[in-house]
Amino acid sequence: MAAHARPPSLQGPDDFSRSDLIEQAATGAIRAPMPGRRWHFQHGPIDILIAADGDPRAVAAAHDAAWARFETVLSELVAELPALRRAIPAGARTPDCGLAAVGESGGRALAAGPDEDPACPVTGVIARQMWRACRPFRSCFVTPMAAVAGAVAQHLIACYDQPGVRRAYVNNGGDIALHLAPGEHYRVGLYANLRRFDAVAAARADAGVATSTDAEFDITHDLPVRGVATSGWRGRSFSLGIADSVTVLARSAAQADAAATVIANAVDVDDPRIERRAANTLQDDTDLGDIPVTVAVPTLEPEAVRRAIDAGLATAHALRAAGLIEACAIVCQDQVGQVFAREAHAGGATRPSVVGGPAGAGESTESNRGADGTDDISSKEAR
Repeated sequence: MAAHARPPSLQGPDDFSRSDLIEQAATGAIRAPMPGRRWHFQHGPIDILIAADGDPRAVAAAHDAAWARFETVLSELVAELPALRRAIPAGARTPDCGLAAVGESGGRALAAGPDEDPACPVTGVIARQMWRACRPFRSCFVTPMAAVAGAVAQHLIACYDQPGVRRAYVNNGGDIALHLAPGEHYRVGLYANLRRFDAVAAARADAGVATSTDAEFDITHDLPVRGVATSGWRGRSFSLGIADSVTVLARSAAQADAAATVIANAVDVDDPRIERRAANTLQDDTDLGDIPVTVAVPTLEPEAVRRAIDAGLATAHALRAAGLIEACAIVCQDQVGQVFAREAHAGGATRPSVVGGPAGAGESTESNRGADGTDDISSKEAR
């Protein structure tokens, strides 16, 4: 499921300059049916899988609406890319995210509070969703690009919130947005160690064949979770920390995307053997400038790994207390840290139900038929 500090590219390998994206935006989007009643939408670096269940006519109409909206997404984001790559000012105070001292972890403070609402520097609907999702973390260095994939998925899932569509998901390179009608649910599978997701498993997932996962959990309609995202240094986008994966469940995909990035950055420990390089030496057009990002992590002592996970958990607990996430799972060198959702929510909803295995983390993919006859969303890192 999802996302890392997504630097320059809108969603995909970090080797796309703005000129590349402008050129690809002009080529036009493509779509194709996939096994398992899914659709594949692709435009430049944006690569999306969508599935929906319900009345066939309602589902078909929702797919058409999502496709019509998708065709313009890349060009709209590219038009505002310079502003989206700029860090959100630390002094930006907004009434709707009035958090007093959200928390602190690994020396990276998180803070927000009520004050004047500054003019948002972007105008597009998705761009503004990205900016709003990242504002609570503005005392760290964060740009709206940290939420780009989740915000795109979140925007498209609205096309499925229609009578006759029982449930749907939009999986944008591993960041998932969900639509669930009353009584519906999705089962999400997680890969705790992305090194184990080999080419064979990837091919099976692409063909709609169920693959074994490290853990699974159910997201039901009565839960407030509608977004799942993952970040970590092993992903295709940059991370400041050493987590193999940090999976976040939140009320929206954009929120989950931004929070996963911030928590993954906090999973860190001082060790001279950890290799870091300035982001702009790896990618010329990055929004991270000369900030050191993780490029290699050796096998560390278990106690050091535990300290890194604890640093991430401190941030995750603070974000949950502030209402920014519902749950989180951190995996680093086969050790796991978890922050569960509150035991009960308004209306009596309970936390996501873990079906099997330790809670791991990975990036979500496509819908597969489970052994119990329910459709699963298995998770993997976008390759």
